[in-house]
Amino acid sequence: MDYPPSRMSPMRFSWMPHWLLCCCLLCSSPLPAAEILLSGAEDNPAIRSFSAALAELRPQDRVHFQPLAQLPSPERIPADTRLILLDLHALDWRLNTSAGPPTLMLRISQVHARERLGNRRPAQLSLLWSDPAPARQLRLIRLLVPQAQRIGVLYDEHSQFLLDELRHAATPLGLEIVGQAWPDNRDNRPLLTLLQRSDLLLGVNDDDLFNQRTAKNLLLTSYAQQRAMIGPSASFVRAGSLASVYSDQQDWLNSLDQLLDQPPQSWPRSAYPAYFKVLGNRQVARALAIELADDARLAQQVAEGENL
Repeated sequence: MDYPPSRMSPMRFSWMPHWLLCCCLLCSSPLPAAEILLSGAEDNPAIRSFSAALAELRPQDRVHFQPLAQLPSPERIPADTRLILLDLHALDWRLNTSAGPPTLMLRISQVHARERLGNRRPAQLSLLWSDPAPARQLRLIRLLVPQAQRIGVLYDEHSQFLLDELRHAATPLGLEIVGQAWPDNRDNRPLLTLLQRSDLLLGVNDDDLFNQRTAKNLLLTSYAQQRAMIGPSASFVRAGSLASVYSDQQDWLNSLDQLLDQPPQSWPRSAYPAYFKVLGNRQVARALAIELADDARLAQQVAEGENL
């Protein structure tokens, strides 16, 4: 049977190339510039340098720093501003009202957040933890001390809640978190008890327990018992801890850059920085007969575990 010629002549589709061209132009057009405002109670060269580095990363946006004392109340800041807070004074100011622009709180410890917020996570606020991600620290332990099974963790009344996330992260790795309260860090008995019950010590981001005043005792006591200490920070590694995950300024800038590429409504209520490094102490590793790979290689191996 012969069919009549199609009525859909090529002329009927002559608009297609123009439509495709418009789509390509739209996709390639830059997004409107965003207003990115950084603020904190302090105004010093380091903060100004950080703000300038972020502005260099995001030339398409308007990035500037303004001291907290010069800011209006949050509800008077334009709603399309992306607000980045740099210290706890700025967080306290932001918590005075639920109104105001979407806000990123940079480098806050979970302990400090708990003191101010409890379990609340205000909708307009995203908390970016200064704590090393527990899963990353535990994968680092697996790499460095594969025979370790019981991971000792000191805590006080402010940081006990951190054990829940640690235990959640430890289960898939076949590790056990052994917690020990340390209400008075002038009393060494809880530390000695924990070291006898565990294979190594994992430091957490609790300034009451892990600070310049306690570092010497923690490290000397751990190594006297032939127990490695992991974390809680790069500064502790320099003081004598075996190794730790940490994020430096460039990691924070890259993590911020990634978040700022997303619409604020998709920002997480809380998150660890997307970028991080590993720092190891080779002198300590030799003393404990532990083989320590290159820091960059260790960071790569820890990161690979995030995709499993």
